[in-house]
Amino acid sequence: MNPFKLSPSMLTFFWEECPRCFYLQVVRGINRPPTAFPKVFGRIDSLMKQLYADQPTSFISDTLPAGRVSLQGKWVSSEPIHFEGIAASCYLKGAFDSVLSFDDGSYAVIDFKTSRPSPGHVQFYGRQLHAYAYALEHSAPGALRLSPVTRLGLVYMDPVEIDYHPDDQRIFYGGEVTWSEIPLAMEPFEEFLAGVLRVLAAPEPPPANPDCGFCAYREEARAHGM
Repeated sequence: MNPFKLSPSMLTFFWEECPRCFYLQVVRGINRPPTAFPKVFGRIDSLMKQLYADQPTSFISDTLPAGRVSLQGKWVSSEPIHFEGIAASCYLKGAFDSVLSFDDGSYAVIDFKTSRPSPGHVQFYGRQLHAYAYALEHSAPGALRLSPVTRLGLVYMDPVEIDYHPDDQRIFYGGEVTWSEIPLAMEPFEEFLAGVLRVLAAPEPPPANPDCGFCAYREEARAHGM
């Protein structure tokens, strides 16, 4: 069985939304229809990256070690990942938001979010950041390698105000920026990934998430002989 390609983002949104759809896409190549993603969020993300590019880490938070924002939007790819007793294997491939290079030679993987900080984001987005960290430290031959990755975190921009400048007829949004560090815990992430591979190694897909609209649509179509 060839290693399955998993993107770090798949381990957050896609897996949580429906493991059955996840299985069908990864194992059987049955892709879900793409969902709309408002362009404004992509634009805000791009502007945030431009703002922080090559800035010192103190520009993000004075709690961070000395360093700078050194890399943005780079692709990573891990070596194949195997776990004893599990037939399926995978590799991780995707593009991170930003990496901080600290003066002591270590690194941090960070992500920008246009939202209000939430405790629930620690586990949810933590998977994605751990996946990037794993891929950087266990890179495939020829892929970007950075080690050690010692920190993970989110930079939130929560829009809280709006102002109109009549002189040039422009509107400006103001936001509160918050740094939220995510504890680095690679062992639990690897345990989670092993659980995902156990599902992918099964001969049949797992049950659908009861709230999955895509699976509900497929069942309705089958019921009507379509």
